[in-house]
Amino acid sequence: MKILANDGISQTGIDDLTQNGFEVITVNVSQEQLVDYINKNDIIGLLVRSATTAKKDLIDSCPGLKLIGRGGVGMDNIDVEYAKSKGLHVINTPAASSASVAELVFAHLYGGVRFLYSSNRNMPLEGESNFKGLKKAFAKGLELRGKTLGIIGFGRIGQEVAKIGLGIGMNIIASDKFMVETNVKVSFATGESVNVNIKMQSFDHLIENSDFITIHVPAQKAYVIDAGVFSKMKKGAGIINAARGGVIDEVALVNALDSGHLSFAALDTFENEPKPEIKLLMHDKISLTPHIGAATLEAQDRIGEELASQISILLKK
Repeated sequence: MKILANDGISQTGIDDLTQNGFEVITVNVSQEQLVDYINKNDIIGLLVRSATTAKKDLIDSCPGLKLIGRGGVGMDNIDVEYAKSKGLHVINTPAASSASVAELVFAHLYGGVRFLYSSNRNMPLEGESNFKGLKKAFAKGLELRGKTLGIIGFGRIGQEVAKIGLGIGMNIIASDKFMVETNVKVSFATGESVNVNIKMQSFDHLIENSDFITIHVPAQKAYVIDAGVFSKMKKGAGIINAARGGVIDEVALVNALDSGHLSFAALDTFENEPKPEIKLLMHDKISLTPHIGAATLEAQDRIGEELASQISILLKK
């Protein structure tokens, strides 16, 4: 039984699958050659991340395929319902990478309030010749403690973000149209924990009262944050998108930064992946990462283990 992990899988996942009688192939096959490769090699399970798509044409063209798995949360690169209608198992790993994405959000947040996105670009260029000038330019940083963090989408990742925010003394405003309130358990290395009840607020309340906003929703048909929403945000606010490209209007974002209405933005996902707009890449108020929210060694191990467990249960019946 052959499993093609086209976008890779951790060694832990490979070992678990191998022990359960599966052959794991980790060669990366181009999208154009994927159907032919699956059929010629009798692949029964296809594992993808964000780079490979599994849409209707692939599903129809690969009759031997029994399972499609997504190493991560979002499944917008898979025709999920169509695959299920054809009798395929469709799985993902919604919990495995939540903590990693949340930590990246705070890496960007800390970098934003202390201008690290800009100083890391300028120190190699001017650090020797203009040290005092750069020191003055980046000397008006902020502390996160006591500030208000707005979290749009309060699923697993949103709640992990809230845990870190609560742990460092931030006020949390959450908005999620699918829930009214939830308890967030903040655990400490000492073994102690604190339960905090978070009541959902309206979207507009969050937008108008947050010092920083982070978005954790699936891919949408329309922008969640557009020019009108940016205009309602606090002057000097910052925004982070580590969810999906297309939830923020990137043209409106650049305008809000250029006008000084927003102080900074952080983007891990982009409308035009894998070729983000050059205006975003060159902007001196945007902190950038190449869609690495789930890309920690710990998260990849958890993803591999979770995929292997589900595959073994579903395909060894």
